[in-house]
Amino acid sequence: MTAYLIRRIGTSLVILVGISIFVYVLLHAVFPSPAIVILGPKASPAAIASFNAQNGYDGPVIEQYLHYVNGLLHGNLGYSYKLNQSVAALFGERWERSAYLSGMGIAIAVLIAIPLGIFQAAKRNSLGDQAVTLVAFTTYAMPDYLLYLIGIQIFALSFPILGFEASQSLSIVSVIGDWHDMALPILCIALLVLAGYSRYMRSAAMETLAQDYIKTARAKGLPERLVLFRHLLRNACLPMITLIGLSIPALLAGNLVAEYVFNYNGLGLLFYSSLSNEDYPVLIAYTLIGAVLTVFGNLIADIALTLADPRIRLS
Repeated sequence: MTAYLIRRIGTSLVILVGISIFVYVLLHAVFPSPAIVILGPKASPAAIASFNAQNGYDGPVIEQYLHYVNGLLHGNLGYSYKLNQSVAALFGERWERSAYLSGMGIAIAVLIAIPLGIFQAAKRNSLGDQAVTLVAFTTYAMPDYLLYLIGIQIFALSFPILGFEASQSLSIVSVIGDWHDMALPILCIALLVLAGYSRYMRSAAMETLAQDYIKTARAKGLPERLVLFRHLLRNACLPMITLIGLSIPALLAGNLVAEYVFNYNGLGLLFYSSLSNEDYPVLIAYTLIGAVLTVFGNLIADIALTLADPRIRLS
């Protein structure tokens, strides 16, 4: 187990180094120096050259890259000259709200997808299975924004049960307590995630049901409930561990489309506004964190899988 962990962590570190190089090259290509932003578009070449010399933007690329990595290791993600604030501070103000929005949606989807997938596998080709499959395929194929707009039209405008706009509070405690405004975006995200999760869970459960130990358990006369939840559940949930690990980036990045449609002040809305303003340091930092969290999510999923099924680390 220790050797496996060392190998996986080493691989992740190599990937992170590659990501840092790629992101720096991308940043250097689109935003080599903030001189024009700070000095203005009418700044003379001499003034720009002087600014670059004073701030190290005229040094060798390797030296600039090492300075960039040193800044990342100390939490320096760059500076937004459009918003006149550090990128780390901008992210620090919003990450909790994005994590709450996506985290609640994913949690609800997982809690429903597991029993729903088992039900579909146990009742394969039944009317209930076909109905759930139809809804899942329709939701999965539907553009995100369309589902959000339909939800707003039905539950906020036609039947004003829920708010059409997410909570505008800057306090995460107030956001958590504002169920009237947060319920609709959370449920919409949960429905979108559920459509994919339930299909994976159904396939995994069907494959597990075909195993010999399930047939043996049934032959012994065990009640179907015990067969499903004692013998099938653990093995069928293994693919869900991978899916949850891959969903970790969404916990921080949030859901860009949902935050825009529901006007939710999280990282997704920050990304959209930065894209409109061509605020490259924010865009690059957002991309970097998303990539790092993807690697981290894969690592956590692999470790969780080896704990759930020791055979994996031997393969």
